[in-house]
Amino acid sequence: MSHPPSTDPVSLLLVEDNPGDVRLIEEAFKSAGFETTFHTVTDGDAALEFLQNRAATESGPDIDLVLLDLNLPRTGGFEVLETIKNDPELTSLPVLVLTSSEANEDIVKSYELCANAYLTKPTDPGEFADIGRAVEAFWFDEATLPPVPS
Repeated sequence: MSHPPSTDPVSLLLVEDNPGDVRLIEEAFKSAGFETTFHTVTDGDAALEFLQNRAATESGPDIDLVLLDLNLPRTGGFEVLETIKNDPELTSLPVLVLTSSEANEDIVKSYELCANAYLTKPTDPGEFADIGRAVEAFWFDEATLPPVPS
């Protein structure tokens, strides 16, 4: 069953250290036709600081979804996943791994650490738009997400 597209802006935390991929991902979501607010950080330390500050203050931005690269400077994506999994304030936050790795061990480990989905970055920049549409169609039109913790 199809739901009408939401008119509420979607708030995403994008954890990505490659400026080219950041641009492609942001453009992909814009081309999917829904209003998105991106909060972009370039390493795992900044991601955890952002999420923990948001959880600790009521004034922090609500995040609907995290797009997480695995290969990050400083604290890597697996450590970010593990921290989210083990933090009661963050554990219900949906996390989509969006990475260039196609390694089976990375896929298995991501799901063991409670990633909600594992997406491999396309090699063709034009295919990023397909990811934006697919994420929007499933995560925001079809799936029921947990309420944002207050």
